[in-house]
Amino acid sequence: MTGPRADELLEHRYQDEPPARTMAFLFRRERGNLAVAAAFFLIKSSPAVLMPVATARIIDALPRPDPLPVIGGVGLGMTLLVMLNVPTNFGYVRALTRATRTVENRLRFAVVRRVQHLSLGGVQAWSPGALQSKVLRDAEAVEGLTRVLFESGLGALLAIGTAVISTALRTPVFLLFFLLTVPVTALLIRSMRAALDARNSAFRVELEQMTARVGEMTTLLPLTRAHALEDTEVARVGGTFSRVRDAGLQLDAANAMFGAVSWMTFNVFNLLCLMVAAWAYATRTLTLTVGDVVMLTAFFGSLTGSVMALLNVAPQVTRGLDSLRSIGEVLQSPDVELNAGKQSLDTVRGEVHFEHVGLTYPGEGAAVTDVTFSARPGEVIALVGASGSGKSTLLNLVIGFVRPTSGRITLDGHDMASLDLRSYRRFVSVVPQDPVMFGGSVRDNVTYGLTGVPEARVRDALRHAHAEAFVDALPGGLDARVGAGGAPLSGGQRQRIAIARALIRDPRVLILDEATSALDTESEAHIQRALTHLMRGRTTFVVAHRLSTVRTATRILVLGGGQVLEAGTHEELMGLKGHYARLHAATPTP
Repeated sequence: MTGPRADELLEHRYQDEPPARTMAFLFRRERGNLAVAAAFFLIKSSPAVLMPVATARIIDALPRPDPLPVIGGVGLGMTLLVMLNVPTNFGYVRALTRATRTVENRLRFAVVRRVQHLSLGGVQAWSPGALQSKVLRDAEAVEGLTRVLFESGLGALLAIGTAVISTALRTPVFLLFFLLTVPVTALLIRSMRAALDARNSAFRVELEQMTARVGEMTTLLPLTRAHALEDTEVARVGGTFSRVRDAGLQLDAANAMFGAVSWMTFNVFNLLCLMVAAWAYATRTLTLTVGDVVMLTAFFGSLTGSVMALLNVAPQVTRGLDSLRSIGEVLQSPDVELNAGKQSLDTVRGEVHFEHVGLTYPGEGAAVTDVTFSARPGEVIALVGASGSGKSTLLNLVIGFVRPTSGRITLDGHDMASLDLRSYRRFVSVVPQDPVMFGGSVRDNVTYGLTGVPEARVRDALRHAHAEAFVDALPGGLDARVGAGGAPLSGGQRQRIAIARALIRDPRVLILDEATSALDTESEAHIQRALTHLMRGRTTFVVAHRLSTVRTATRILVLGGGQVLEAGTHEELMGLKGHYARLHAATPTP
């Protein structure tokens, strides 16, 4: 399920084909389960749809001299059908659930698999919340769509079909009454539904705005408290609450009106059907029995109720199809990092060459222009410059998150465009400014992605990262639980865990992205000692906010406007008295 079956979903188109065809594609492996579910559904639902016929037969038998055989036969047959509901309902639910849950699971695997293969730009096209919604809510909505189509759609169609066929066999002329009144009922309900949908949309918009405002309020709490703006913030957020209340009142009123008019329409037409059938029986206009009158009235109620059910299902179907298209946006995304069929690496020395490299994003200006430099194995290359100078873009190029639009990058003599970057990244470690921690133990966070790592190796990494002492002091030590985001560890402790995570992988290429800029002086001293050990013998690319941390770099590249303005050692650049010297003078000494 995680392999070829999920991959098949990635090759399908979703945006430019009829939704019915897409649903048929998704469930093509589950056709057997769906057929079994449909068969069980028909059997389990038969007592309800056949009850008007049974009632009519019993009523017509009452005036006969000996009605008991008819009553007994009909009663026994209906009892057997009712008793069959227990096993057939179980079989129906089991078969349908197996089909829907399997497709839901495959969709989630497919979305996650596609996200893992998207380029960095492809991933950043969606917010984390949007991707989470596609994996969770949209996949669930597609599963719910199938359930609705079976339980409400198939049920309504069964009831309509039974009513029409039974009426056509017994009194086909009465179908004209159905054809005249049922569409009128449907049009009336649909016209009111449009107004109700508008109220629903308005209420949903207000809810979304309220959710955003509450989230904003929690983010602004330090600023609000610092400026004594508590009452102002309460009034600002309270305004959204009032708008939600007003929109909710309007929605409730519209729902009440819709429900009342629907109930009135249903019962007026049902009464009209009873009167017309009774009139036809009394005047002998049609050849009807008393049982037929009851049956026709019951079937008319079933018809109108089923039409209303189908109209009520329409919004749920629309939401399900919207979710299917939403998932298709990710599954069809063309911005995929292509690694299949490219050269895989078993070893990496860490020799990196940039040859006239440029990168321009579509619709934007050049991120970097004509960058040329070399990094030999074990060298430390520092990137300095103002915000927006191109430092992060160069790091992304080194990792292979983005590809150059001009020039080329070579790794150990191989053009990176010809390499399977997944094999290269096994030899790369990144220590960012804000290290990523996930809910789990300290051991899990250090050994993330590795299996069967001996404890001695974990402790060795922690010791060289100057983290062993504080880890041992935690309740549970290596098995101490940390929350998502690293709580309750401090910033310096999280950074040392990240360094241990990098050390345990023994990388050949190391990326340090402002790894000490957010730390206090004491924490920075611990981190610098850990980084000194980590960088030893590895090709390292460093982005540093504090220039004092890059004084010992093999080469410092001064960036500006996506170009290399100066390059050299600390002493060489200070001697030039140019861009680097001015940056150094403007940087406060810790």
